[in-house]
Amino acid sequence: MVRMLSPLLAMAPATVSWSPKVAVVMIVCNVIAIVVGKATIKHPNEGAKLPNAAFFGGMGHAALLGTTSLGHIIGIGAIQGMAARGML
Repeated sequence: MVRMLSPLLAMAPATVSWSPKVAVVMIVCNVIAIVVGKATIKHPNEGAKLPNAAFFGGMGHAALLGTTSLGHIIGIGAIQGMAARGML
């Protein structure tokens, strides 16, 4: 069974070297995720407070961590998709 799966496990998408374009895509994806999270999280300011909460729209630590995690997941997909199409 493992012998049949090893060629599939060896396949990996082409990785993209870091560049300012990649950084901009990741930042945009995180900002979009923060905006969506701010609009949809019922109590975004619960839990530990951030040092400058006004900078992050009044969100608490947990809400910011959740939205930026989602932003990174979206960003990885966007970067890989754009790299596959030759846009990065």
